[in-house]
Amino acid sequence: MTNKGLDYYLALPYKYALYPAEEGGYVIEIPDLPGCITQAESADEALAMIEDAKKGWIEIALEQGIEIPELAKDDYSGKFNVRVPKSLHKYLAELAKKENISLNQLILYHLSRSAGFKG
Repeated sequence: MTNKGLDYYLALPYKYALYPAEEGGYVIEIPDLPGCITQAESADEALAMIEDAKKGWIEIALEQGIEIPELAKDDYSGKFNVRVPKSLHKYLAELAKKENISLNQLILYHLSRSAGFKG
């Protein structure tokens, strides 16, 4: 059993995989925490719900003495800049507004989907 507590693990920057569900809405999971997955009608709801799922997953793991994966150090911050034409920026911003999600969420969704990324 580890001496690291719930707050320690909740603060770790686990990566999420967000993708559309076949029946509608979105599925989100934390690939580093097997079985930590949830589904919601909107991307915003899914992002909020995965935090509850992560907390529950970690609490159970701590109670049962299950090893909780920690993140390997890498050189990827999760941030990079991309220059796009103003017309594309406008189009994407309007699409995000129409979908009632942030521009970042919209781009993440489409980039992940186009790349075939599953987390």
